[in-house]
Amino acid sequence: MSIKSLPIIYIFIFSFLPVVTFASENESVKSDILFLKIQELEEEIADLRNKIESQNFLIEKLIDESLDLKEDIPQNNNVTLSKDIKFDGVEDPESKEQVYKAAVSALEKQDFKEAFSLFEYFVDSFNDDEKKPLSYFWLGEISLINNDFEKSNVFFMELISSYPNHYRVPLAHKKIGDIYLKSNEIENAKNKYNYVVREYPNNTASSLALQLLKNME
Repeated sequence: MSIKSLPIIYIFIFSFLPVVTFASENESVKSDILFLKIQELEEEIADLRNKIESQNFLIEKLIDESLDLKEDIPQNNNVTLSKDIKFDGVEDPESKEQVYKAAVSALEKQDFKEAFSLFEYFVDSFNDDEKKPLSYFWLGEISLINNDFEKSNVFFMELISSYPNHYRVPLAHKKIGDIYLKSNEIENAKNKYNYVVREYPNNTASSLALQLLKNME
């Protein structure tokens, strides 16, 4: 697949995405997951084109992976113990990768409780300029799914303020608009969506925000 063909693929895929509604939380989650998979693919292709080693994990690559975690990491029946992971807060690359992979694997299975625990563990224990902001994003998204709007806003704002140049920032702004909309703060939602459209016109988050604005007319 060539880089130049990506826009056509996006048009084809998004033409079949369900219209975002707030009557069906399950459909909203599926739409967001699909969008995020596509954006991860775009990032990996861009990195390969520039011969830069990709630091993102595609969600598709994490399906059915067997991940080992140490005893004090939140776990479920699908996670086994391992002595490979060292101590809390120690920047051990292998431990960091295991925790992040386990979190995304739980997310793919829509085990949001487990995913939240692992992403929270990650941000509390490790520093990583790519995966830590992604972890904040997913903490915000899971909180939004659970209708914990206050906590969701905190996580999205942490991503925006601490990593202003990260590629998830436009989508984080859009998600804050979603929080306003779900809280029935219609004018604030419109202002946030318009901000995304104005400030990030070439980002796919802008397309999502524009569609929501049209639905609100």
